[in-house]
Amino acid sequence: MQFVWPSVEASIRNAQNRDGGWGYRGGASWTEPTAYAMLALAAVDERGESYQRGLAWLERGRRGDGGWAPNPSVDASTWVTALAVLVLEDRPGAAALPSACGWLLKQSGRESGYFQRFRDWLLGMSQEENVSYSGWPWYPGTASWVTPTALSVLALEKGGRGGADPGRRARIESGRRFLMARMCSDGGWNLGVTRAWGYSQDSSPETTGQALLALAGFQEQRLERSLGCAEGHLHTCRSAEGRSWLEMALLAHGRSPSGFPKDAPPLRSLADRALWVVAEAAARGKNVFLS
Repeated sequence: MQFVWPSVEASIRNAQNRDGGWGYRGGASWTEPTAYAMLALAAVDERGESYQRGLAWLERGRRGDGGWAPNPSVDASTWVTALAVLVLEDRPGAAALPSACGWLLKQSGRESGYFQRFRDWLLGMSQEENVSYSGWPWYPGTASWVTPTALSVLALEKGGRGGADPGRRARIESGRRFLMARMCSDGGWNLGVTRAWGYSQDSSPETTGQALLALAGFQEQRLERSLGCAEGHLHTCRSAEGRSWLEMALLAHGRSPSGFPKDAPPLRSLADRALWVVAEAAARGKNVFLS
């Protein structure tokens, strides 16, 4: 990986809105890009005025149920709560953490409910589609998908490293089992559909990296194939976001991404720049998604 974080980190700070948050490509502040920007600043130990203003924006956005909405105009907590938790877990004693983690622990995909599973059984859906393990949805009450599941596992795992809460451990295990059940035939992951119209579906770089990062430390023989799939994606991926997730995942599993393309791809969005900085920090031994 090409180490370019000083100039990229400065561009992240310069993109901050006056209210303290960040937008995707400028514009109004949203929770997702704000969280990614703050994770990038934390990864390079930049916790000055820009970070503190972002923290204030994020804390103002917490809803009464403990979760976060995508932006202040949305009247519902969603998957972005996992990103907020990942940011706040770098602040020991953060008052918002218990209720935020509690919100995450209460969420599950619609497919894990009894009536949905019974309906799927009546329709003859395979066990691959009708899993008994519970992932996380993008929006409460809907189906589980790979990205919100992976990020929720990372959030709960990072916050739980200091203790052994049985409920938290069980929920993390269920989320990881869900990810294993949604593995594509090539060993990687896509959004969460392994088969469609009778055909196996291919994986994608971003979701393969996210799932593997959430499965760091998970003991499963099939993951060897997944790591090979991730290395294959890394050889061909030209997306900054995809390469960042893949490199972090391989490093988390003890694989060196050396020998792969090192030039920085175009960093077009705030997420591209932030994740590139986070991945560079991970290559230097500090992965903010894991510690």
